[in-house]
Amino acid sequence: MTPDVLLVIFAALLGLLVGSFSNVLIWRLPRGESIAFPPSHCPNCDHRLGVPDLVPVLSWLSLGGKCRYCRAPIKARYPVVELLTGLGYGVIAALFPPLVVGWGALGLMVLFTILLVGSAIDLDTYTIPDELTLPGTALGILFGFLNGRAGAEGLPDLAGAVQGALLGAGLVVTINQFGSWVMRRFRERSFPEAPIGYQQISLALLAGAWLGPWWGLGAALLSAAVNVAARRAVRVPELLTLGGLLVSVVLGSAGYGPGMILMVQGALAAAGATSLVAGVYWWLKYRGQSADEGADEPADASAMGFGDVKLAAVIGAFLGWERLLLTLVVAVFAGALFGVAQLAMKRENRVKFGPFLAVGALVALIWGTQIIEGYRGSLGL
Repeated sequence: MTPDVLLVIFAALLGLLVGSFSNVLIWRLPRGESIAFPPSHCPNCDHRLGVPDLVPVLSWLSLGGKCRYCRAPIKARYPVVELLTGLGYGVIAALFPPLVVGWGALGLMVLFTILLVGSAIDLDTYTIPDELTLPGTALGILFGFLNGRAGAEGLPDLAGAVQGALLGAGLVVTINQFGSWVMRRFRERSFPEAPIGYQQISLALLAGAWLGPWWGLGAALLSAAVNVAARRAVRVPELLTLGGLLVSVVLGSAGYGPGMILMVQGALAAAGATSLVAGVYWWLKYRGQSADEGADEPADASAMGFGDVKLAAVIGAFLGWERLLLTLVVAVFAGALFGVAQLAMKRENRVKFGPFLAVGALVALIWGTQIIEGYRGSLGL
């Protein structure tokens, strides 16, 4: 067998092992439990599991899908996650040979695990843990640095990873901001966050459009500092920020300011940077608490969860902004079809968007180059 084939087989076996660990993350992260201690145990009888109980897929099959000690059923999701991870790692090693792209192949495997674990948790809890997405964004930027040093083609370098992360978070949070504003019939938020939250993100959108992303972030941080000094949330009217952004884009299209494209890029990047800063702040403040424990007031209407914003940052960091845009197109289209199907069946119309982002990212990862090149060809670029 050739070295490339051996690496694919090794990657698939590694994926089976990582898939077993992914099941630990899926169970423990939403519950705020340590992922290291105590060692693996049955969630029903708490009996510590031995090596024969932990062989990926084979242990589940040999035990008939039941705990060896208490005979409680073991969800079929456990072997499914292990098999999917093994398959995913093998496909990545085949499409992005480690001998060619170096560390980039490992980075894509990390991304695959984050997407699978985040999707499984989102399906269970309607949440995507910060412990997964915020470190995941940092890892995406780290692998961008390694890609740049290795000259890995088709994968973002450090600058591309940072740009992808900011635009990913910024684009999704902007959709959320305007969607929520419409859902509230253009009324102001009832419960503005302090010191930093959605109001500061809206301010970053407006300031970033005219001044650039880092000045937009600076404006948001200045607003947060005012909140700290006042010991309360000093309102920044959305009629001014979101309404002002719409006016700004119109003016930019008419030739005023930096121009519409640069204004949109600056606004999205500023909003993305502010979102990640806010995400880190709230994560550190409420770390170890459930969402209910951390919430002081009822939530306003929201178009999508903030976990989706941070997951988009992860995807943008690992795949770059072009594949990120393709990810969002696929995710929105698939999510819309699923939502329509739910309405037709008269089921709950609340859509868990994380799994659709994951599907979109996989489509962008596997077929992104061909789709993007085909689109450019159709435009004559």
